[in-house]
Amino acid sequence: MKNHLFLVSGLVFSLLGCQEKISHYQIQLSDIEPNLITLASDEFLGRMPFTEGETITTQFLEQEFKTLGLEPGNGDSYFQDVPMVSITTLPSQTMEFKSPNQQLSAEGLKDFVIWTQRTDSLITIQNAEVVFAGFGIVAPEYGWNDYKNLDVKGKIVVVLVNDPGFGTEDASLFKGNTMTYYGRWTYKYEEAARQGALGCLIVHNTIPAGYGFNVIQNSWNNAKLYLDDRGKEPYKLGFEGWITLPTANKLFEMSGKKESELLAKARKAEFEAIPLGVDLSVSMNVKATYNSSKNVVAKLTGKSRPEEYIIYSAHWDHFGIGKPDETGDSIYNGALDNASGTAALIALAKAFKTDGAPDRTVVFLSVTAEEQGLWGSAYYAQNPIYPKEKTVANINMDGINPYGKMKDVSIIGVGQSEMEDLLNVELEKLGRYSAPEPNPVAGYYFRSDHFNFAKIGIPALYFGTGIDHFEKGKEYGKQLQEDYTANYYHKPNEEYDPSRWNLEGAVDDVQLLYNVGKSLANSEKWPQWKDGSEFKAVREGYMKR
Repeated sequence: MKNHLFLVSGLVFSLLGCQEKISHYQIQLSDIEPNLITLASDEFLGRMPFTEGETITTQFLEQEFKTLGLEPGNGDSYFQDVPMVSITTLPSQTMEFKSPNQQLSAEGLKDFVIWTQRTDSLITIQNAEVVFAGFGIVAPEYGWNDYKNLDVKGKIVVVLVNDPGFGTEDASLFKGNTMTYYGRWTYKYEEAARQGALGCLIVHNTIPAGYGFNVIQNSWNNAKLYLDDRGKEPYKLGFEGWITLPTANKLFEMSGKKESELLAKARKAEFEAIPLGVDLSVSMNVKATYNSSKNVVAKLTGKSRPEEYIIYSAHWDHFGIGKPDETGDSIYNGALDNASGTAALIALAKAFKTDGAPDRTVVFLSVTAEEQGLWGSAYYAQNPIYPKEKTVANINMDGINPYGKMKDVSIIGVGQSEMEDLLNVELEKLGRYSAPEPNPVAGYYFRSDHFNFAKIGIPALYFGTGIDHFEKGKEYGKQLQEDYTANYYHKPNEEYDPSRWNLEGAVDDVQLLYNVGKSLANSEKWPQWKDGSEFKAVREGYMKR
């Protein structure tokens, strides 16, 4: 009997849909591929903020939005200036570790990578004490404090990547193999600074980090961007950085300790930091350049509730010109990450414009400096053009399926908000389904721009490419993603290659993004955070609904 009721209900829904007579644009390959090719081309110079590549990219996006007939999204401008500082560091070639009986000379780039957020022209650290601080976490809700009974002022803390629960198969220890924000490298530097440490080194380990040391090596001597916080004077570490696991093992051996023993101790809540009896010396020349980057923003004003907003976001930036690969290619094109998401943003803008304004206002926000620390979306969250109380939801895109048709999509951050329920409704209509992210260890929920919307309480949806390939199944789909991570992620060869890419799945996923956003834009729903989400209290704290 339930099946019959479902069919009748579906029929009624279908008839109502016919009565509304709302046109529904169908995304085409031609809506995505040409702009993807353009944005990922060498002519865009890797789309690095503060370079000619930024100028070319932001002017291109402005022109595309104008051509589509979209309104400027920031008053009479398509731009939101993002005041930033570019900091280029030139560390000494070696980092010296010294104990009473031994000495270790670590080689820059090969054994360690460091940088700083300080703008002093020269940073010199001489014989600073090194302390092992476990995972470098202070998490009262887990009864965890790796810094208890420890004064780290003037000292260097060495910490492990990821969370204590990773690799234990114990889901009650933090979230087991699912990374929390405490496992992210950005958090570990933030906490070390809050504690007043002089510097912080994270021990790299490929599996818990989610990427190889080669990804970190891309930061060697390259400019890094931060928001311009002059006048606020927050404390900053003398240096932030990583050391390889083999180098860390040598460091621990100098102290008569083993990494496996330290890891076992660090996984217990009663852990207390361990002085290593080793001093560290290193120096850095620093050059700081202040400038403004740009978020690009356009809108389509809603016809009946224009003061309610749905924001689609995608970052336009990548790494510009950097360390050449073995072929001599030095342009980091970032075709998937994130020329594809930016091309999808333009395609969605075209679809909404073609169908005509929905009830709510739809905003198309292309942010800067995601690769450098999610700074463009962080600045928007701190300085929102549209009030957070009136922003219904954020839908973020960071890499659009290049592998062909998939039956599934991968929800990043399962169980966070009702946005995933709206997604599942649209997936079901298409005969598709959602699955939890296949690599929860990587902490993707904290690695793209939706996270900054979530932090200010705006329900945010972000899904990744699925693995259940329509023709060849899950193992094949998983293999494709692993191949990308190992051989293309954040490398100069991450270019658009028609012989390797299949955008049929991208068309499907962009259509899905459109269906979710349009449904919400024409409804009166206000998606909520689910119980257990760390962002629920934030939203409820300022909403008057």
